[in-house]
Amino acid sequence: MSDSQKGIEGFVRPELAKFVGYSACKSPDAFPGRVVKLDANENNYGASPRVKEALARFSGYHIYPDAAQLELRRELAGYTGVPAENIVAGSGSDQLIDLLVRLFCAPGEEMINLPPTFAMFGFYAGLQGVRVVNVPRDGDFQINTAGVKAAVTAATKLIFIANPNNPTGTPASEEAIREILALGLPTVVDEAYYEFTGKTFAQEVGKIPNLMVLRTFSKWAGLAGLRVGYGLFPARVAEILHAVRDPYNVNAAALVAARESLQDIDLLRENVRLIIAERKRLIGELARLDWLKPYPSQANFILCRVLRGEAVALQATLEESGILTRYFNSPGLENCIRFSVGLPEEDDILLEKLKNL
Repeated sequence: MSDSQKGIEGFVRPELAKFVGYSACKSPDAFPGRVVKLDANENNYGASPRVKEALARFSGYHIYPDAAQLELRRELAGYTGVPAENIVAGSGSDQLIDLLVRLFCAPGEEMINLPPTFAMFGFYAGLQGVRVVNVPRDGDFQINTAGVKAAVTAATKLIFIANPNNPTGTPASEEAIREILALGLPTVVDEAYYEFTGKTFAQEVGKIPNLMVLRTFSKWAGLAGLRVGYGLFPARVAEILHAVRDPYNVNAAALVAARESLQDIDLLRENVRLIIAERKRLIGELARLDWLKPYPSQANFILCRVLRGEAVALQATLEESGILTRYFNSPGLENCIRFSVGLPEEDDILLEKLKNL
C-alpha cells in the first residue's frame, strides 16, 4: 500500500499509535450536586487570597509573559536558597520532567524508574522512545538501592526518585538517595510534596554535580489549576534547559500567582500545617476500619489497601455519593485506593460514608 493510500493515521509513529495515555482524574463538573474532591492530591484550602486579588487587578493578558522568568527566579532564589541561575520554571513540574527525559535520553536509551511511583516519569520516557527499567520498591515502598545499582548499564542515562513518593506517601531515606547519587548518573529528586516534610536536597544542588530537584506550586500553594513548577539544577543544565524550553512556558497568570504566593508564605504554611494535622486525624480514623489498611504518609494524601472487597468497586460507590477518589491495581498497588487530605468537613463526609459501608 502506498503512503497516499494509508490514510493519515498510517503516518503516525507505530509505537505511539498504541500508546496508553495518562489516566487523569475526572472533572467535578461532570457530577451533579456537591462534590467532595479527594482524588488528585490538590490543596482544598485553595490559593492565597493575594492571588485572587492580584489576578482580579491584572490587565496584562494581551502581553506575552516574561520569557526569562527573571522575577520568578529571583523570588524562588529567596525561597529556596539556591541561586537564580540554577532555577528553571515550567508549566507544572510535569513539563520539566518531559524536558529532562528529552535532554538526557535518546530513543532506545534507558531510564531507571522506582515503581510504584509517579506515572509521569514513565509516561514521558515512553513518548520519547526511552526504555523504562523498573526497579520495584520493597513491601514498605522503600527504594531497593541494590536493585538500582544492579540495573545500571552503559545505556542508563537518567534516574527519577519521588521523595516523598507518589502515590504511596513514603519518604526515601537520605542514605538511599545519596547511594544512588554516588553512581554519578543524572538523578532527579522530585520534591513535589517538600512543604509537607521539610526535608530537601535543595542545598546540595551544585555541590553534587548530578543532582537535580523538582518542586511545584500545585500542592502547598494551591495553584494546581495554573500549572507552575520549577527545578533546581546545576548551572550549565539550567542554561541548556532555558535554551530548549518553550520561550513563554509559564503563563502570565501563573507568574502573578506564584509571585503572590511567595509573598504570603506564612498563610500558606499555616494551611500546610492544617493539612498535616488533618492527615494524622484521617489516618487514625481510617485505621479503625478493619477492612482498610492505611499506609504512613508524608504527603497530602493517604494510600490504603482494601483488605475486603475491591478497590475499584469502593471508588465507584464513593463516586455515586459525590466523593471522588483514586484507585490503583498495578504491581505493588494491588487493590489500593488513595484519598487526598481534604478539609475536615470533607473528610468527615468521606469517613461517614466509609463507616456505613
